[in-house]
Amino acid sequence: MIEVSSANFAIALGVTTAAGLATGLGSLLVLFAKQPNTRLLAFGLAFAAGAMVYVSLTEILDKSVIAFSNAYGDRLGFTWGTLSFLAGVLFIVTIDRLVPNPHERLDVDDPYFREHNVDYLKRVGLLTALAITAHNFPEGLATFFATLENPGVGMPLAFAIAIHNVPEGIAIAVPVYFATRNKLYAFGACLLSGLAEPLGALIGYAILRPVLSEPVFGVLFGLIAGVMVFLALDELLPAAKRYAKGHETVYGLISGMAVLALSLVLFKW
Repeated sequence: MIEVSSANFAIALGVTTAAGLATGLGSLLVLFAKQPNTRLLAFGLAFAAGAMVYVSLTEILDKSVIAFSNAYGDRLGFTWGTLSFLAGVLFIVTIDRLVPNPHERLDVDDPYFREHNVDYLKRVGLLTALAITAHNFPEGLATFFATLENPGVGMPLAFAIAIHNVPEGIAIAVPVYFATRNKLYAFGACLLSGLAEPLGALIGYAILRPVLSEPVFGVLFGLIAGVMVFLALDELLPAAKRYAKGHETVYGLISGMAVLALSLVLFKW
């Protein structure tokens, strides 16, 4: 079994919590901003996608292969790392099928939110919060274990997930605020949904702590890489493209990869 220091645990949990609470920032954009800058939002979403794809394929998947290789040798290490990556994609696809993430269909200008059916809006807000909360559990697990093993990898990943959580906060805050006209309720709903990330991390750690080993870390990192790549390609890039009016998506994507690459280089010095 691999021992984890209390300092590493505290850092990983703190980073995961901070990323999850970025949903609260999304609610503030709805509650206090006069007019959101959609082009900046498009760039930010694409930036997060580029960062997540880069760190997943160059660092996290590589850690999965190394962990398996330490246990089973190079050939089987690469095989099991690849299979774990594909299993991560299948895992998040299954969650997406069972509990579709609605934030991509929710917009401040959506005519649904100009209706005066308060009960309908309350229901939309509740379902949105529940769906996004379900999606936040695996994201929290991914951020936590990536940071636990190496803060140099986990922190940039947490930053990318935090950007990803901003539009999710918008998606929750819009129906809740329009239904209740209460800013505190809307902000609180976003924070509760964001807390699903550290909660997911704690539950996962409690279950896996007694059996942490090289193969277990290999499975975890492979799953994390698959989940992150799928989220980037299925959610972040399409959302960025919807908000873009020019080349913000490709510029953000390349910038995210470049910044993440440079940050990893600096962490290795």
